[in-house]
Amino acid sequence: MEQEDHKPRLKPIIEGAETLSLGISMVVAILIGVGIGIGLKKLTGITWLLWVGVFIGLAAAFLNVYKAYSKQYKEFEKLAKDPRYNMGQTIGKDEDDED
Repeated sequence: MEQEDHKPRLKPIIEGAETLSLGISMVVAILIGVGIGIGLKKLTGITWLLWVGVFIGLAAAFLNVYKAYSKQYKEFEKLAKDPRYNMGQTIGKDEDDED
């Protein structure tokens, strides 16, 4: 029963793997976009559609970065509200300094 109360030990490892996967997901998004562009170019014969695919891949990569940033920002906000970690907020509110 005591084990159920403890945090899982693998959670930090899984979170670390998610962070590392951000770089991989950026590369994969760009490669998929290039693949779409090459497919559109071969399908239609229009050369500039390759660049449309590249820009789609870049947009997907930036979207992945934005989602990861938003997720981490929410985690940091939770930590900022935790009383164990908000020591910096109490420094300026010292009642002894009334100069």
